[in-house]
Amino acid sequence: MGRGSTGLISLVATALIAGCSPAADAEVQGGQGEVAAQAAHPVSGLAIVPVVVAGPDGSHEFRAELADTPQSQAQGLMYRTELGPDEAMIFPSDQPTARAFWMKNTPIPLDIIFVGLDGRISNIAAMTEPYSEKQVYSVGSASAVLEIAGGRAAELGIEPGDRVSW
Repeated sequence: MGRGSTGLISLVATALIAGCSPAADAEVQGGQGEVAAQAAHPVSGLAIVPVVVAGPDGSHEFRAELADTPQSQAQGLMYRTELGPDEAMIFPSDQPTARAFWMKNTPIPLDIIFVGLDGRISNIAAMTEPYSEKQVYSVGSASAVLEIAGGRAAELGIEPGDRVSW
């Protein structure tokens, strides 16, 4: 083995250890039961959890970044230039309350989905305007907010009354 082999072996060992760390396998409480975090998002570093939206015509699963701290919720998807069709960000509420979101510093349109206390979608702010500081509001208290790519809710037939679980 040459001099670079030791570095490569160390890099592989570090990757294997990191992949088995408690953070990678931690259970995350999402208000709808416990699910194992699958990975960390390469941009935000947030845990990625499956979020399922189920309605009368079927269900769809998103890989959602879990914004569960005040800092990650304040940052949200600001400055992000892309969000894949099956990617999302979920903002659970420790204490459900009426929620308001804006698009400040967000260059891509989003569908902002407000999840009521019963785990069902109460309302959707569809195709929100990039960079807008106009607030969009939940109808009543929200247990969570789910952000997906703009227009995706209509494309998938996601509507108020559909159940959201994570």
